[in-house]
Amino acid sequence: FFGYGYIFGGLFGGALADRKGPRFVWITFVTLWSIFVALTAYAGDLSIAVFGGSAMLGFFVVRAVFGFAEGPSFVAMSRTLANWVSPKERTFTSSITLIGTPLGSIITAPLAVFLLSVTNWRVTLVLLGVLGIIWVLIFARIFTNQPEDHPRVNAAELAEIREDVASVDEVHGSQDKGRWLDFFKNPSYLYNTAGFFGISYIIFMLLTWTPKYLQDVYGMSLSSLWYLGMIPWIGPLFTTPLGGRIADMIFVRTGNLRLARNSVASVSLLLSGVCFVLIPQTNTMAGALTLMALGNSAALASNSIYWSNLIDIDPSRTGTCGGVMHFLGQIASMAAPTFTGILVSSYGYNAGFMVAGIICLVAMLCTSQVRFEKSKQLEKIVVRAK
Repeated sequence: FFGYGYIFGGLFGGALADRKGPRFVWITFVTLWSIFVALTAYAGDLSIAVFGGSAMLGFFVVRAVFGFAEGPSFVAMSRTLANWVSPKERTFTSSITLIGTPLGSIITAPLAVFLLSVTNWRVTLVLLGVLGIIWVLIFARIFTNQPEDHPRVNAAELAEIREDVASVDEVHGSQDKGRWLDFFKNPSYLYNTAGFFGISYIIFMLLTWTPKYLQDVYGMSLSSLWYLGMIPWIGPLFTTPLGGRIADMIFVRTGNLRLARNSVASVSLLLSGVCFVLIPQTNTMAGALTLMALGNSAALASNSIYWSNLIDIDPSRTGTCGGVMHFLGQIASMAAPTFTGILVSSYGYNAGFMVAGIICLVAMLCTSQVRFEKSKQLEKIVVRAK
């Protein structure tokens, strides 16, 4: 249910980030998703009161709107990076931001167990919604769309941020704002999206099926899942920024953006694919969790690559094209849990892991084909690097 709204939220949020700026998108959509997190506690009651029917219908509506509101988060992040970060530091900065994905996955289970132990599930959801609103208020006082607008950014800092920018249009976006159709005119966007789909499939498969897998295959109880479910997400805390740092280092040393980005993405997807293909060969929970952890760590090492590529293919249309990439790539948020469920029901869990591994390997081949058009901005950085 979440996934249906999520993919469309990114599509519209990306275009909105180009037109209104990321600050507007962040404040509007984080407020909306916080409200609907809290409303989840009463989704069934609202459904019966409003629709007079099944409680499940209310849950679908609330979850879908929540997903729609969270959809613009990554594309707004990408627009923010295009505005605020020098190209030579863009991949590493993106990777620091993307640590939120594994970090959130790690802290969710113990936090939820704690809140449920001292309150109940309704209060837990309401508290999480209230925390979101509080963060919006803090964020609104701190964040600006451009470093030029921020009172605490001095002239020296601004000069460093803008030193490799060829024109104002490359930062602020051209007057001819991007259209969704522009995305499909450049094959590199499609290859890049294939890589993003690959890691998204891994993320959503692990998020939705790891607890059930441990229960069904190894008989683990719910009380033990809060810490076992954390294991696959510890490694990505370190590999996500590491992948970004390595890509930026290769670029600075060689001046070859394609080598820097494609090599990191291809190696990470190759290692991830191999790990998931090997899971059916192990017969122990420790072995399976180890391979899941290694595969997830390898996959998320390339997470920042796809968002950095998006910016450097065309900085002025980052939000719009990012929305399309998010829409297509995050089809995995529906495909992974659904398709894995079909495979598990028909052939067992091993089939689900094998298919995930194969998807990673196909994504690896696609990412190796991403190309970047030469621009004045990149030419300046290459000269500086040499």
